[in-house]
Amino acid sequence: MAFSAQPHHGTRHPGAPTNALKPLPVLGRGLVALMAVAAGLSAAGNYFAQPLLDVIEAELHIGVTAAGLIVTAAQGGYALGLILLVPLGDVMERRRLAVGLFGLTAIFLLLTSAAPSGPLLTAGTALTALTSVGAQIVVPFAATLAAPAERGRIVGVVMSGVLLGGLVGRLASGALSELGGWRTAYWMNALLMAGMAVLLHRNLPRLPRAGSTTPLRYGGLLRSTLSLLREEPVLRMRSAVAAFSMASYSVQLTALTFLLALPPFGWNAAAIGFFGLLGVIGVVGMNVAARLGDRGRVQMVSGVSAALLTLSWPLLLAGESSPLWLAVGVISLNVAQQAGLNSSQYVIYALRPEARNRINSGFMTLFFLGGAAGAALASVVWSRAGWTGVCVLGGSLAAGSLVLWVWERVRVRTR
Repeated sequence: MAFSAQPHHGTRHPGAPTNALKPLPVLGRGLVALMAVAAGLSAAGNYFAQPLLDVIEAELHIGVTAAGLIVTAAQGGYALGLILLVPLGDVMERRRLAVGLFGLTAIFLLLTSAAPSGPLLTAGTALTALTSVGAQIVVPFAATLAAPAERGRIVGVVMSGVLLGGLVGRLASGALSELGGWRTAYWMNALLMAGMAVLLHRNLPRLPRAGSTTPLRYGGLLRSTLSLLREEPVLRMRSAVAAFSMASYSVQLTALTFLLALPPFGWNAAAIGFFGLLGVIGVVGMNVAARLGDRGRVQMVSGVSAALLTLSWPLLLAGESSPLWLAVGVISLNVAQQAGLNSSQYVIYALRPEARNRINSGFMTLFFLGGAAGAALASVVWSRAGWTGVCVLGGSLAAGSLVLWVWERVRVRTR
């Protein structure tokens, strides 16, 4: 696999700097694969603690609440990284930024692996999550390098790495803990992230700074990110659609564990983890959506994805006592969510190429906030209304994404 290819010429967009006209290297398959693996490794570390909380609680002698804060720290640190660090990709040399974040993540993972107490483990987790947004520098980096006719496919491949990183991270941490304790996953990932930083430094091309010729101060950069959400109605709408979709997906992800641990299933943690591998099929949906988007069918993909997401919940409801229907519903939901995410990214990355990292920052922040809200609501609804209530909640959130997409299309056609 070649890591480089021939240059292609960028397209001049309104407001883009003059360097947007300079030739950009076309992505070879090897470099696309490297970026996907890098994004996956960066995302994986944020999920290591989830299946290990009982083990960590026992070894470090911390309570259930303190153990739960480890997961919260990962979510909070990642959200802060999206807001505070990802916009820097529009004013810094992007290879240097990506390599620096991967290197810092390796250091923080190593520190986390050596944490002697709960508070230090929580702090290490938060710092690791903060810099792990290097994955969200790599995604718009790939979008910038991609030729317009291939942008959807390439973004889909790199985002597939993020999805697989989360899924494999949960499984790997559990398996590695059986071999060498809960710390094993952290220090092994630290070594892999350090190696990946070296590979990215050697193989990523140096790109001109994406922003305008007038440098922005850091405060202005953050304000500019918020301004983009205000100025770009398509970005606002797509962020809202994605947030509702991710909220619906998170409802399933959170409540599914509760369901499978109870009769008639009564599965152990390992079986539940392997069932979660059905989510890998979502990669298929993302890549099919990407290819259709490159053929000009991105709006069709968005609408079908939102409709399929909504229709998945009756299947999940039927799966309360049937593993088959439950599996069909989980697969359908994952395919819909990942295809819808890719279609939204395809649309927003075409808005302002010179502000692609800030656009990604605003979009992904709202996307993950939707996921956090869905997870929180799922726990409350499960305790009060069981699986039926969860399915009503998830279906309502999915329907919300469909309504927002329809509203967007109506507004476009009536202008």
